[in-house]
Amino acid sequence: MSELASLPVPLAAALAWLQAETLHGLSSRAELIGALLGLAMVVCNIRVHAAAWPLAILSSALYGLVFWNDRLYGNAALQLLFIAMAALGWWQWLHGREADGQALRVRWLLPRQRLAALLALALLWPLLALGLHHGTDTGAAWLDAFVTAGSVVAQVLLVRKRVEHWWGWVAVNAVAIGLFLQQGLLLSAGLYGLFLGMALLGLRAWAGRASARA
Repeated sequence: MSELASLPVPLAAALAWLQAETLHGLSSRAELIGALLGLAMVVCNIRVHAAAWPLAILSSALYGLVFWNDRLYGNAALQLLFIAMAALGWWQWLHGREADGQALRVRWLLPRQRLAALLALALLWPLLALGLHHGTDTGAAWLDAFVTAGSVVAQVLLVRKRVEHWWGWVAVNAVAIGLFLQQGLLLSAGLYGLFLGMALLGLRAWAGRASARA
């Protein structure tokens, strides 16, 4: 910015506009590619295919750039966690075992495990919201924090192939639609509307798998 200040006003204004448009263009392309990869990832998740995880890594990296550019810092940081968890999930789906020594399979949580997941969400959400409110310039701390906290809980359950992770994504996607509309991320809002419908389809498909193996 100091270099621009030393230039004639019309030239400085033109260069500043060009920089802003370049960043916006890069963010828009990253959002589009991330959206397409995200759709492919959810399809693989519904089909319980391990290819979902490398797609998740690529999509999360791109969305991290988009969210940081739009000051959604909770969601930006979440993408780094998603990348790490996707690597773990990839390994778990290929090599992970249940307590009985068999390969991971689609299953329901036990009642006490459901309660633990809800308690984790209830604790993590306000902690993240307060941190974002006091530590960043975000204007949507509570919505951003819910999407972040809910996504973490859902992702942990997904790594272990638990049906209830789809309920987590239903809630997260519904809140995310409002958050992204508020931020002007129309493509992301539309994408998460599609994700919401796909989460309901995934819930139905996984519930059928779990019931068939019960």
